[in-house]
Amino acid sequence: IYAVFTDSLSLSTPSRAIRYLSKLRQKRIELIGDVLSKEGFDLALLQEVRISLRHCHITWPWAHHCGMIGSGLCVFSRHQILDTFLYQYSVNGYPYMFQHGDWFTGKSVGLVVLKIHGIIFNVYVTHLHAEYCREKDIYLPHRVVQAWELCQFIQHTSKGADVVLLGGDLNMHPEDVGIRLLRSWAGLQDSFIAAERVEGCEEGCTLVPANCFTSKKELRCYPKGIRIDYILYKVFYEIKCKSHETTMGTSPNKDLPYSDHEVVMATLSVDKRPSAKDLNHPRVGECPSSTDLKQEEWSLVDILNEARMEVRVGLHSAQLRQHSCTRMALLAWLLLLLQGAMGLSSLCGGALQPPFPRLSFSLLGLLAVVVLLISAMFYLFHTIEVRVLQRTEEQMRVGLQTLQDKLSAQ
Repeated sequence: IYAVFTDSLSLSTPSRAIRYLSKLRQKRIELIGDVLSKEGFDLALLQEVRISLRHCHITWPWAHHCGMIGSGLCVFSRHQILDTFLYQYSVNGYPYMFQHGDWFTGKSVGLVVLKIHGIIFNVYVTHLHAEYCREKDIYLPHRVVQAWELCQFIQHTSKGADVVLLGGDLNMHPEDVGIRLLRSWAGLQDSFIAAERVEGCEEGCTLVPANCFTSKKELRCYPKGIRIDYILYKVFYEIKCKSHETTMGTSPNKDLPYSDHEVVMATLSVDKRPSAKDLNHPRVGECPSSTDLKQEEWSLVDILNEARMEVRVGLHSAQLRQHSCTRMALLAWLLLLLQGAMGLSSLCGGALQPPFPRLSFSLLGLLAVVVLLISAMFYLFHTIEVRVLQRTEEQMRVGLQTLQDKLSAQ
């Protein structure tokens, strides 16, 4: 299975494949179309595809696009697509952060079911919330929640699959808690680590300084680049990752990159014989088969605790924002009441008179109404955010308790 993933049509934050804003957009579309048409890939997983598939000029037998408006997830396949599904993450940034725009795109995970030589493949393509400032990452709790939901989505939809394949822009470094959660809880292997042969950028980096579209500000602390794009997999057959490759700034024989992200390619060899090693996360009631498995379970407890703590931090921040919206709404409401009292007194010939001209008095009332409505809207948004974070924290607590009970019984 020769699979390719690329963050296909993005440029650099915030201009991501947007018509009239992305540089050399049409040329890069043609480059991507050429490489997908000429190379013998079985699968191509793309994100941020903001154009119709008919504009790609790619003659693949099967394709599925989740929409030009929204997640922009796209799958090309040489093999018949049996089923598809799309799940949008519960939290995804903030609507008032216009300069980032993640909330408006609706980050999601797409599922495509394939059957290749009698083997059922569940292929997942996703794009998680971006990291705009590593030192003060206000979106980290949302990204951890997305990683957790991705784990749960894979676990609950891959019961009948023989091979699970995940590709996407996860916007996390390899050592981040979200990646460790995917590898431990969902039981996914990293193609870069498992590959017999690795070619391309050093340490598998997918954002590199050599790429002319990459924001140099993002890489000021990482001169070699960073790896945030992954191909991960889990199987119930014997499997080998023959190779893991990345492009290195420009497309072959061209002076133009496909994207601000490097293309990630992996070649997997699947044997139909059942695997001796079950890569699922530890199940309730099972006894560990070895000391290594027990150590992995304790490591999973630590990872879950760390992820749960990040969610708690995000929950506390969301509750503070919720309370701020409440106070703002109350102040606006009090101002409206005061203005109403002054207006009634003036109409009835009372002593209370507006302290400034009638036009200014009316504009102030209009401002109070606008602030009240915006505060109420944001209060509702942050209430939903609080509920999602509470629900996720509770799910993690249950999973953690189950693991600890199992380990205590051993």
